[in-house]
Amino acid sequence: MTEPSVSGTLPPMARPFAAAGALFFDQAQRVLLVEPSYKPGWDIPGGFVEPGESPYAACVREVEEELGITPPIGELLAVDWAPRPRDGWLEGEMLLFVFDGGLLADDWRARIHLDMDELVNFAFVSIGEVGALLPPLHARRVTAAARLRGTSRRAGYLEYGDERPAPDALRPPDDTAVTSRLG
Repeated sequence: MTEPSVSGTLPPMARPFAAAGALFFDQAQRVLLVEPSYKPGWDIPGGFVEPGESPYAACVREVEEELGITPPIGELLAVDWAPRPRDGWLEGEMLLFVFDGGLLADDWRARIHLDMDELVNFAFVSIGEVGALLPPLHARRVTAAARLRGTSRRAGYLEYGDERPAPDALRPPDDTAVTSRLG
């Protein structure tokens, strides 16, 4: 279906839901996960972007609401496009923004005060353990964002939790391959 506009009609456009969250780390490079009270399983601190709100502002707001702290939130690590299967709650595409919360120092961790209406627990876990606690899509997103945090590339684009283009596609060819092509 097309919508009328001043110059005619607009083509069909996606209207994805948007969410934003942050990856926080401790000194051992473990990532902070939270356990929501309103759904099973674990997640990262964050939530939906409200109308008129930027993804960054949503991330800051959600961290404050859920954890009761306002640590600095850093750069964008990843944007993930993901379809949301029909499950009776939400149906449609999503854009998920993952920001770098950086090292959450002892003084910030000591001030965490969970909003028990939203969260019942939090824990720092190794990146290798996120697959056991998060749904597969979430685990891929967190793992990819954490990997991007350690690269010169910094931010990346994901589809359903997988980097696009794939990380191997970004490597420059070795000198032999270049020489043979230039021949």
